[in-house]
Amino acid sequence: MKLWGGRFEGGISEKMDRFNASLPFDINLLEYDIEGSLAHVKMLGREAIISEAEAEKISLGLKELKKELLEELEQDKLDLTQAEDIHSLVEMRLTEKIGAVAGKLHTGRSRNDQVALDMRLYLRDQTNDIKALIKDFMQVLLDLAAEHKATVMPGYTHLQRAQALTFGHHLLAYYFKLKRDYERFEDAEKRINVSPLGSGALAGSSFKLDRDFTAEELGFAKACENSLDGVSDRDFVLEFLAVASNLMLHLSRLSEEIILWNAAEFSFIELADQYTTGSSIMPQKKNPDLAELVRGKSGRVIGSLNQLMITIKGLPLAYNKDLQEDKEGLFDSVATVKLILELYPEMLKTMQVNKEKMKKAAETGFLNATELADYLAAEGIPFRKAHQIVGKAVLYAAEKEKELDQLKLEEWQSLFAGIIEVDHKKLKEILAVEAAVNSHATKGGPAFKETERVIAEERKFFSN
Repeated sequence: MKLWGGRFEGGISEKMDRFNASLPFDINLLEYDIEGSLAHVKMLGREAIISEAEAEKISLGLKELKKELLEELEQDKLDLTQAEDIHSLVEMRLTEKIGAVAGKLHTGRSRNDQVALDMRLYLRDQTNDIKALIKDFMQVLLDLAAEHKATVMPGYTHLQRAQALTFGHHLLAYYFKLKRDYERFEDAEKRINVSPLGSGALAGSSFKLDRDFTAEELGFAKACENSLDGVSDRDFVLEFLAVASNLMLHLSRLSEEIILWNAAEFSFIELADQYTTGSSIMPQKKNPDLAELVRGKSGRVIGSLNQLMITIKGLPLAYNKDLQEDKEGLFDSVATVKLILELYPEMLKTMQVNKEKMKKAAETGFLNATELADYLAAEGIPFRKAHQIVGKAVLYAAEKEKELDQLKLEEWQSLFAGIIEVDHKKLKEILAVEAAVNSHATKGGPAFKETERVIAEERKFFSN
């Protein structure tokens, strides 16, 4: 069944028909297409554009059809070649069920505002699902941060050991990245939650449609204020994909660190068997496949964003068939993001953390050099000079194959001759790794008590 054709003398070619069809993927919009139709037909009856009896018959037919189509889809019995798109499928099957009166459903409506509506309904639901999954993920990160608030590890810059911090502090960094992602989805939802229904093909309708009624009926905050914008706008899809891409960037960065920490060269963590795989040739291998796949799939989601941006960049208003390409990448991205958000927290909860390895790594590599420079600065030496003095001390210790806290009193006296009087006990205290971490007690720092404060404050987010 085609929803057009009166002005054509010849039929569409079979190959063109296949090329033109979108039902195999826009079947994802099935429930939303019927939901929108139910609101539209209710309004048509309410405004006496069609009779109340006709509206009731169409409404009952749609409700029965929804159940039938969902059952066929679940049982893999739905023929996805029988119609051009989801709108054609619903109208065709509705006509078979209730007869010619089904043709009145499309009164005052175009597929242009219909598909824009379906996409918004779909994305509103998916955004809420993703927000809930992110919140669950954040809870896992916060719980792990609390568990490891005193698990000392190296912090890195340039992938070189830099300063000591804690595993809890490191996990909190990702907690706050995900919190911002949550807030971005929440903000994007405001622009998703606008109804285009009643915008028609591009110029609204000559029927006296009550657009505010259908917007309210469908739970939208409002109806769009410009019909041309209503059918041509895909900003809300782009924004969703941009936020999803940002989320995937964060998860990709975390995955890179998980992969490194899991490697024998680090051995900071060991991933559970459920989230790793082996090698077909090397019996000893235990590969971090989930983390690697997440790192790889981030490019897939970012690619969907880029594809749609490139598709839209040259389109005149209003609707163009190019916009059919707004769906496959979106549906794939939604499925990808949701599955990752379900799997990733479980991987983190089941990983083993090697606290001893982490601490040992933090105790080597002169990670306490900054604390020593700060100590000298606190004693009145200009920081730039203190930096130079400590740099020479590091060079000396490296040549002696020692750590700073392994230097003897006479070595410090030689290094600090004419600079300060050496208090060996004080130096030992400053250079101890836990002391180094706890000295960074500024707001947002890695000190144990500051980490406790942040975690306690963030617990409130989950009680709202």
